[in-house]
Amino acid sequence: ATSLSRIACYGAPVETVTTVVPRDVDACWRVFTDVARLTTWVPGLRSAEILTLERGLPAEIHFEFGTFAYTLVYSYDRAKREVHWQPKLGKAGGVTGFARFEPAEGGTRFTYALAPGQARTAEDLAPLVEAFAHRMQTER
Repeated sequence: ATSLSRIACYGAPVETVTTVVPRDVDACWRVFTDVARLTTWVPGLRSAEILTLERGLPAEIHFEFGTFAYTLVYSYDRAKREVHWQPKLGKAGGVTGFARFEPAEGGTRFTYALAPGQARTAEDLAPLVEAFAHRMQTER
């Protein structure tokens, strides 16, 4: 079952979608943080390029979609299995949000949150979460 709620991230109101993915937390974390795999599950994403790395994880990623592009700055909490992001060049140039992976009965509770803006809207949330869950079901 997927649920929708509203909370705050970096002081901005965000919409969240939560679902259970039938894979373990570490597998979900590995796929989510693997930039090379993003085009296999993010709807409409044409390319994702790592601009900088910090401690082995992407710190800045440039995304290109069909009609727009933006660069996001990432931070990670490995212990909590959380990824946070925000636009590099202001709110109009991307999206603010986070993803969280928590152990749950039957797999991993995956929470994905976005602050709706010009680059993404609340309507983008459910398709992103569904696409990730589907990708994890086909992941070997």
